[in-house]
Amino acid sequence: MATNNEPRIRRSIRELEKMYKDGNKEPLEKLMIAWKGIKELPPDDKNSMFNIGGYHGEPFRGKGATEGDYWGGYCNHGNVLFPTWHRAYLYNIENALRSIPGCEDVTLPYWDETEEQSINGGVPFSLTDEKVSLPGFGEINNPLRSYKYQKRINDNVSGDNSIYTKPEGTVTVRYPYSGLFGTPEAEKASQIHNDKISPRNGVLILNSNVSGWMRATIKLPAIAERLKLGGVAKLFELCLDAPNYTVFSNTTSAKQWNNDHKTQVIVPLEAPHNDIHLAVGGFDVPDLDPDSFSPYPGANGDMGENDTAAFDPIFYFHHCNIDRMFWVWQKKMDLRDKLEIMPKYPGTFSGDTNDPPPYPYDMNVPLDNNSKLDPFINPKTKQTFIFSEVVNIEKDLGYTYSIGTLDKENWGTLNLAAEQPLTTKKLRVSNVNRGNIFGSFVIRAFANYEGKEYYIGHHSVLSRWNVLGCANCRASINTEAHFNLGELADILKPEDYRIVITGRDQFQARLAETLAATPIQVDII
Repeated sequence: MATNNEPRIRRSIRELEKMYKDGNKEPLEKLMIAWKGIKELPPDDKNSMFNIGGYHGEPFRGKGATEGDYWGGYCNHGNVLFPTWHRAYLYNIENALRSIPGCEDVTLPYWDETEEQSINGGVPFSLTDEKVSLPGFGEINNPLRSYKYQKRINDNVSGDNSIYTKPEGTVTVRYPYSGLFGTPEAEKASQIHNDKISPRNGVLILNSNVSGWMRATIKLPAIAERLKLGGVAKLFELCLDAPNYTVFSNTTSAKQWNNDHKTQVIVPLEAPHNDIHLAVGGFDVPDLDPDSFSPYPGANGDMGENDTAAFDPIFYFHHCNIDRMFWVWQKKMDLRDKLEIMPKYPGTFSGDTNDPPPYPYDMNVPLDNNSKLDPFINPKTKQTFIFSEVVNIEKDLGYTYSIGTLDKENWGTLNLAAEQPLTTKKLRVSNVNRGNIFGSFVIRAFANYEGKEYYIGHHSVLSRWNVLGCANCRASINTEAHFNLGELADILKPEDYRIVITGRDQFQARLAETLAATPIQVDII
């Protein structure tokens, strides 16, 4: 246990699992008791799971409750507040967990997504087991596996057709299940779909899918051997090479940087973050046959869209790892105390991206070191946290991380700057019209080389359900993706590549019509 002068340590959830198996059961049991506690608090309690889970997306507030021009959740995506807002969010729920009697020393563990057990085995067992036995409670439903909505949440956003309404008693689900219960038709379809998959098989399928995303293999030697690229695990590694905070922090800034710097390929932290959301939330492994369809059509896990993602407990273990990677990058760059934001760069305004501004921001508000991280209160100032108050996690927030994968004990003594970003020509995919793509989707790229088609990469888009109701989204409705090419850039022409967009299976026909009406542009830069 940390002393008053030492930061508390957030450990890997698998560290806690190992302790449990070795006989030290208390850390994992306390964590589960704390989660059980906040899930059972009244919905209007500030520390309840219902209240905290609702900060991210639904239940929507302000203009975003009905108008598509605004996002009714507080969460920031696609801008420079993405890492810092979520850092304050985790701090908030960790303190809520510590408010449960007997759990005052609990810390929020991270799911180390780049360790071998995750790459080859998927999700830690403590997040997927159906039942657990806890002292004083006996055998109960695992509080880390899901959340049962204590109140009905209504999706009243124009154009959503109530698809993300959650009736009271609805339980969050993950791939390969469906969590769409907003209409009688959706509820019936989801129930039929879910009844076909047993709980045990559901976990096996989820783990296989997550592992597949982590290991998704670039199968073309001309790319794979030179660039040593792979799945999500490799993207986490590459994001640590981002040269500055602005482009490290979000997909919007990184997209502009990759267009401005023709031979550099920057991977922002938000990119592998999106991948894990989709892997857990209902999308198949990206390197599958481009013409194949999902073996589990209709899979719609809560993690797959921002509307409901934060009601699944796994969200916080995933984001704790994202925050850890943020801290690893800070240590590597020796930027523990201050972060610079490039003024007026894409991704440095609220609502200048493919998404509307989050509550309570308005359109095109400049974001900087004094930007507020609503609704989280700094206990030191009794005011809303601002960006600069969450930069140094050890001094400002009183926690740190155990040394996990991709981290080092001696960043400080090495004093390394970022390594030179990967230099290569790249394939740019643009004019991907989001207008009729309902929810999140994946852009996959394949190369026709010597008579065979090879997977060369993917780009995940974590989106809202319907962007057509959002004028700001329509103004910037086209998504872009960049793929490393290496030697292939001098061998193949743009027409030798095939781009496949994979959305929710039930809307693939509409998606095909959209893509036919607005052809995707492919060029080499």
